Amino acid sequence: MFGWVLERLQESGLLKGKTIGVDSTTLEANAAMRAIVRRDDGTEYDAWLEQLAEASGIETPTREDLARLDRKRAKKGSNKDWEHPDDPEARITKMKDGRTRLAHKLEQAIDMESGAVVATTVQTMDGGDTASLPVTLDEAERQLAEVGAEPREVVADKGYHSNRTMTEVEGRGLRSYVSEPNRGRRNWKRNRDAQEPTYANRRRIRGERGKRLLRQRGEKLERTFAHLLVSGGLRRVHVRGQEEIRKRLLVHTAAFNLGLLMRKHFGFGTPRGLQGLAAAAEALADASARGLAAIFAQMRRYLGLLDPQVGFLRPSGGILHNNTKITPASPLLQPAPRRATSSTAC
Repeated sequence: MFGWVLERLQESGLLKGKTIGVDSTTLEANAAMRAIVRRDDGTEYDAWLEQLAEASGIETPTREDLARLDRKRAKKGSNKDWEHPDDPEARITKMKDGRTRLAHKLEQAIDMESGAVVATTVQTMDGGDTASLPVTLDEAERQLAEVGAEPREVVADKGYHSNRTMTEVEGRGLRSYVSEPNRGRRNWKRNRDAQEPTYANRRRIRGERGKRLLRQRGEKLERTFAHLLVSGGLRRVHVRGQEEIRKRLLVHTAAFNLGLLMRKHFGFGTPRGLQGLAAAAEALADASARGLAAIFAQMRRYLGLLDPQVGFLRPSGGILHNNTKITPASPLLQPAPRRATSSTAC
């Protein structure tokens, strides 16, 4: 379905695929923190805290003792030590609102000209954005190749900037527009291969086109996440396993791309907007019908004195076609007869 919608976008002229933007966010997993276990022996979190309390000299620890012991312990939520037994691909991370939860990483690539999503990947939180970028670029190139398009430029935020990313993007034959963090003066003695791609990227993002693309990146990528995760309710997933999560996301992104096609052809990109248009048209038709009915009633009221056959007052009889008597006019109100006058031509 996702590929079919991309083909329709390409046929309608919306999808270009030359410049793609990449960004990522977190998805709260369908797994609770209280159910995590040790990776080495499968011990539950509460049982492991009780073992620590007994080792520290507390024979019968209470819930308050365990909470106090856990509060003082450093690195208590390390992904190297803990996992969820039913969703081992989920990782402990901090969400956008500051909560610590088990989560997956959603990364998308969009067409910067139309805003259409061209690739969606679900990955683990290991390694940061620089580690997940090659997987998303591979998926984007594959999806675009199926519709006859080829990416030439990549736009991303400063979280993707690294020597490895610059070398990787240049090796793919792509032009990078990646925001560069302030790292001070660089030493290139050990990274000669990354020096030229980094300087070329810096030169591009300082130009007018680079600044415009970076502004559009924040607009179009964040808009996509808002539609899918906030309005679409996918900030927390209700299935387990990255492949199942990706299937669910592909259905949502296909609907989002289909909305772009609807907006071009009908002027509305959502069924609710189209429904509102239909309701507005129906209300306008009802108002027009009521207005015309009132006009016709007023015309009937004034035309009641007219003969339905010839269109002017009956000359005699004193009775109209609707059995209404006509009061004869007063002689004083009758106009004076005109007198004949003669004139002599000179």
